[in-house]
Amino acid sequence: MESAAIHEILEKQRSYFHSGATLAPIFRVEQLRRLKNTIKSNEEKINAALREDLGKSAFEGYMCEVGLVLEELRYMIKYAYGLSRSRTAPTPLHQFAAKSYIQPEPYGNVLIMSPWNYPFLLTMGPLVDALAAGNTAIIKPSAYSPATSRVIQELIGQCYGSEYVAVITGGRAENQALLDGKFDYIFFTGSQAVGKVVMEKAARHLTPVTLELGGKSPCIVDETAKIDLAAKRIVFGKFLNCGQTCVAPDYVWVHDSVKEELVQAIAREIRNQFGESPLENSDYGKIISKKHFDRICSLIDENKVVFGGKTEESSLKIEPTVLDGISWNDAVMGQEIFGPVLPILTFTDLKEVVSDLQQKDSPLALYIFSRHQPSVDYVTQHVRYGGGCVNDTIIHLATTAMGFGGVGASGMGSYHGKCGFDTFSHMKSIVDKKNWLDLPMRYQPYKKIYEKLLRLFLR
Repeated sequence: MESAAIHEILEKQRSYFHSGATLAPIFRVEQLRRLKNTIKSNEEKINAALREDLGKSAFEGYMCEVGLVLEELRYMIKYAYGLSRSRTAPTPLHQFAAKSYIQPEPYGNVLIMSPWNYPFLLTMGPLVDALAAGNTAIIKPSAYSPATSRVIQELIGQCYGSEYVAVITGGRAENQALLDGKFDYIFFTGSQAVGKVVMEKAARHLTPVTLELGGKSPCIVDETAKIDLAAKRIVFGKFLNCGQTCVAPDYVWVHDSVKEELVQAIAREIRNQFGESPLENSDYGKIISKKHFDRICSLIDENKVVFGGKTEESSLKIEPTVLDGISWNDAVMGQEIFGPVLPILTFTDLKEVVSDLQQKDSPLALYIFSRHQPSVDYVTQHVRYGGGCVNDTIIHLATTAMGFGGVGASGMGSYHGKCGFDTFSHMKSIVDKKNWLDLPMRYQPYKKIYEKLLRLFLR
C-alpha cells in the first residue's frame, strides 16, 4: 500500500476518534461481540491459515491462538463497563472541599504490529484490549505469515469500517510508512532489533510504546525436581509450535547430579509426545521460512546431538533436538534459538547460576523446577525477568488475571485482561473542587498563620 493511502486511513481514523463514536462503553462491547461472533463462525478458515503458515494442527491452533483470543474477548465483554468507569481517589485534607477521581480514557489512534509465530493471537489479542479501551486501530500483521494475514484482513473487513479498524499488509515499505505516521500509541511484538527501530521512530513524535520482545529464557532444574514431570512439561513448552514461541524455554540449566536422568527423560518424552518419527507427525508443525530453517540448522552442532537432529528442507521441518555438553561459547548460546533445539547446561551451585543470569539481559521468561522452596524463592527474588512458572512452562501467559510482558531487553509494558485495558488507556487524574468553600491560605499576601496551617497540612 502506498504511503499516501496509509496516511489517508490514519487521518480518517483520527477524525472518527475525535467524533467521540468509540467512547461509550456500550459501543465498545457491541464491537467486541461482533468480533467474537465473526471469529467463531470463521474458526475453520483461521485454522486452515495457521496450518498453511506454520503447520499447526486444529487442536493447537485453538489451544494456543483462537481459544485465547476468545477468552480475552469474553473477559472484556464482561468487564469493559466496569473498567471504563472513573475510579475514586482520596482527596488530601488541604484540598477540602473536593472530589478526586481517575478517569480512564483511550489514547486515540493505535498501531498494532504483530509477529508471525502466533500470527492470530498476537494480532487479535492486543486489538481486543485496544478496542475495549475505546481506541481506533491500524493492524500490521507479519509478511512471513501471509495466509493468516489474509484471513485477519477478511475478518476485520467483515466487522468494521477502515475508519475504525484497518489492516495494512505488506513488508518493509509499509512498516516504514506506518512508523513515519503520528500515532497516539504503538504496540509492537517482535524482535529486539526491530523493537529498537520502533522505539526510535516513536520517539520522534513522543508516542508511548509497548514492546513485547524476547530473549534467551532459561529453564533451571535442580536436584530436588520431579524429573519425569519436569521433562514432560519442558518438552511441551520447548517444542510447541516447533520452538517458535517467545516464552519457550531457550535452554535447560540442570544440576549435574540429575543431568543424565533428565536427558533420558526428555528423550523419552519427545517420543511419547511426537512419536518415533516426528517429521512424519502431521500435528508437528514447520519452521516459518527457509531463512529461519537455515539459521536454526546452523546452530546444531552434530557432535553434541544426543537426540533428534534430523531435518527436512523440503517441508521446512526440524526434529525436536537435544544438545548436550554445551557451554556459553557454543553458537547455539549466542542468540535466541526460536526453534526446536534444546541445549543442556549443567551447574553444581545455584548461586552461581543466579549470578550468571544477573549479568545477562533480562529474559522474557524464566522457569524453575524444584521441590525446595528456598531455592525457588532465591531464584524468583534475585533474577529479573518478565514472568514465568515454577514447575511448569509457558502457561503463565494464558490467563486474563495477570499481565504478560517483558522487562529490560525483553520489552516494556504488559497486557491481558485489566492490564491490557490499562495499557491502551491514559489514566486522567481530575480534582473536582467545590464552590462553597475557598481556603485563603494559598493566595498572596502570605501570612504567618497561613504558614503554620500549611506546615500542619503538608508534613
